[in-house]
Amino acid sequence: MASTQSRIKRSIVFFLVPDFSMLAFSTAIEPLRIANRMLGYECYRWRLASTEGQPVCASNGVEVAVNTSLADERRHMTGEMKPSMVFVCAGVNVEKFNNKTVNAWLREEYHRGIAVGGLCTGAHVLASAGLLSGKRCAIHWENLPGFAEAFPKADVYADLYEVDSNLYTCAGGTAALDMMINLIGEDHDDTLVNRICEQALTDRVRSPHDRQRLPLRARLGVQNSKILSIIELMEANLSEPLSLIEIARYAGLSRRQIERLFRHEMGRSPARYYLEIRLDRARHLLVQSTMPVVEVAVACGFVSASHFSKCYRELYGRSPQQERADRKLLLNAA
Repeated sequence: MASTQSRIKRSIVFFLVPDFSMLAFSTAIEPLRIANRMLGYECYRWRLASTEGQPVCASNGVEVAVNTSLADERRHMTGEMKPSMVFVCAGVNVEKFNNKTVNAWLREEYHRGIAVGGLCTGAHVLASAGLLSGKRCAIHWENLPGFAEAFPKADVYADLYEVDSNLYTCAGGTAALDMMINLIGEDHDDTLVNRICEQALTDRVRSPHDRQRLPLRARLGVQNSKILSIIELMEANLSEPLSLIEIARYAGLSRRQIERLFRHEMGRSPARYYLEIRLDRARHLLVQSTMPVVEVAVACGFVSASHFSKCYRELYGRSPQQERADRKLLLNAA
């Protein structure tokens, strides 16, 4: 009969970053627990770690106790306690977390052949450690604009999860469930995967390239296919906005037809709607990155910082500088 140690498929360390996502964390661990229960033995083993070995508070305010500290983990690089995978569990305010010791540890683990991953915004920590240059990765859609600007060498996608060269990243939320069930499926078979899905009350395992956000049709409550295709075109061209003439040519409609459609379906002109989605991207960049305001303006298709500031104030009731200052105060108070 095989020893207990030899039956363990994966030994995983979940490293908790302050304000981590409880949803992503729990949906990553629960499939492992269910798999062990279905198999009748401990196939998957895990432990929780933090920088100092102290409890960590999730973004929902729940404090989670851990098993080890970073110093403990660096001593576990060899022997039976050596993990086969390390996942960084992050969430909101991830840009505030910058720990050189953690970065060094992640690099050491990866170069020793240990799989390294990030849940939710964990890709931000992996990128800070220098592990994602030229690598495919996934991050929560809300953090994607700031991440792409902060780490231009990372090949980031709005996918549910990505696996590239022993690097695992997922967008958070329930995407962690899909990624972990996929891992379990690699170790076993569809029978176990199906039993886990039944226990978790999920009817399928999503593809890594399934979309993160609701389809535009559901998100906006719009059914007109022409409007939806035009909005998709706008969202794909934020740094260099298209003219209404170019949009009309693409859609096969006249400018007047597009104006009427937007007034009827969206309650605003196409130019106004286009401006709003560009400003929404700018807002994400302001709170998630340290880009100068003028660079944020250029990245969102504005010809001058003054015009950008005027439009931003009109929509949000404060200037871009005030937005960033308020964000800094919030981070410092956290």
